Amino acid sequence: MTKPVILTVDDDREVLSALERDLRRRYRGQYKVIASVSGREALDVATGLKTRGTPLAMFLVDQRMPEMTGMQFLGQALKLFPDARKVLLTAYADVEAAIAAINDVGLDHYLMKPWDPPDENLYPVLDDLLGRWSASVRLPFEGLRVAGSRWSPESYTVREFLARNQIPYQWIDIDQDAPTRQLVLSIGGGLSRLPIVLFPDGAHLIAPTNAELAEKVGLQTLAKRPFYDVTIVGGGPAGLASAVYAASEGLRTLLVEQNAPGGQAGSSAMIENYLGFPAGVTGADLARRAAAQARRFGAELLVGHSVVGVRRDDPYRIVQLSNGSEVSCHALVIATGMAVRELEVAGVDGLVGRGVYYGAAMTEAALYKGQHVAVVGGANSAGQGALFFSRYAGRVTMLVRAADLASSMSQYLVDRIAAAPNITVMNGVELSAVCGRTFVEKVNVIGVGGDDERSLDVSAVFIFIGVKPRTEMFRALVRTDDKGFIVTGPDLGAERPWPLDRDPLLFETNVPGVFAVGDARAGANRRIAAAVGEGSAAVFSVHQYLRTV
Repeated sequence: MTKPVILTVDDDREVLSALERDLRRRYRGQYKVIASVSGREALDVATGLKTRGTPLAMFLVDQRMPEMTGMQFLGQALKLFPDARKVLLTAYADVEAAIAAINDVGLDHYLMKPWDPPDENLYPVLDDLLGRWSASVRLPFEGLRVAGSRWSPESYTVREFLARNQIPYQWIDIDQDAPTRQLVLSIGGGLSRLPIVLFPDGAHLIAPTNAELAEKVGLQTLAKRPFYDVTIVGGGPAGLASAVYAASEGLRTLLVEQNAPGGQAGSSAMIENYLGFPAGVTGADLARRAAAQARRFGAELLVGHSVVGVRRDDPYRIVQLSNGSEVSCHALVIATGMAVRELEVAGVDGLVGRGVYYGAAMTEAALYKGQHVAVVGGANSAGQGALFFSRYAGRVTMLVRAADLASSMSQYLVDRIAAAPNITVMNGVELSAVCGRTFVEKVNVIGVGGDDERSLDVSAVFIFIGVKPRTEMFRALVRTDDKGFIVTGPDLGAERPWPLDRDPLLFETNVPGVFAVGDARAGANRRIAAAVGEGSAAVFSVHQYLRTV
């Protein structure tokens, strides 16, 4: 555990050296003693300590210093560490200033110079102050911290990225934490770019991209090789299954995932009908297990960069990444899954990340403890989301277009929702508007027939209205149906453009060596177990293709 700091400041180097010596002799086992020769230097030290999350227990400051008096220093430093104990070193002529400091900055004590002998004139006072500090202050989190505003969409994006990649962090709302707000102002120069991510080593990132954040926290962001036997695009259940089976069978395997392993399934609060987990499994846990399994077999998992295009250069398939790099491979498996469908309703766009969220947004659930939230949608993902939010929210209202839940939701979820005392289901309605300036304040709901409009006071809206295939970066290369799903295997039909004598392999597209699995594929079952099955089965087809290269 990091030792709390005692920061002492005096422009007289001889006095500072003596004070530092006496402090270390007494407190070096419990505290780190840092000495500074000026108030400006000490403020820089305090800012650095705050950035690293190092606790500061006491300021021990000389009153008479050039450029900045001890009182002036404390007035600024306490914005960063308001709970630190404050001791002023004075001469007899400074007693009035010390008394004024008691009123102005809440001075805890003032000491006359010289303090010899320290056993009588220094240590008893400091022992008492430090004892009171340690008994009343909760030591800070020793890890990555995210400082931002609850109503900043970019802050939500960073929290969601870290949570989905299972990187521990502490969230600090600068609207509720004045010292951290002051730190953000000193680092960023303002509040226009949030959040600021603070690292234990003192480094920080201002409004980072996923790629910048992934690189800093130690996720793999660059391929180790220029060429792979198989490259998999998409880290959902289908892509992870392909990676596990391909790597376990000796293929040089690369998986590229823009956000986090698990895909849409990774954000599921609880998956209760997946084979082998009678008590259910969270999407995050399933994703973590699968990613670890793929890495154990030697697969590389890139996180943070998206695929922006693919081109064919026989016998190779070239994958182009958003960072400008390229990776070549013999076989390509497309497992990009689905993207959330945006809701075209008044007020939604301006409040995304400020009370409007697409999907489960599990990082936000605790922020709405005891409040009223709305869930839009009636499929399984909406049901899982409603049950998850009901653990925190005081009330959950589901807004469902269908006449009942059973038409689009598994029965076990329907039964659990009916039994939940704080979930209300409104059938035959749709969202007509989301209202609020800085954050969501209420929603307007209207009957599907266009009548009976009413308002609901809610604090958040979680939208589960459906998805669309994430295939736009591949459509110039492979054939898709009118909805954007990739056509594979026998579904290509007799009139397919096909350059080889053999028929397309199972899951193979109209381009030899390019395969599609999971939700992005036309005709897919759209269940997690089915996606895992397709991802693993596609590796058999990949092996067949590689024998012909």
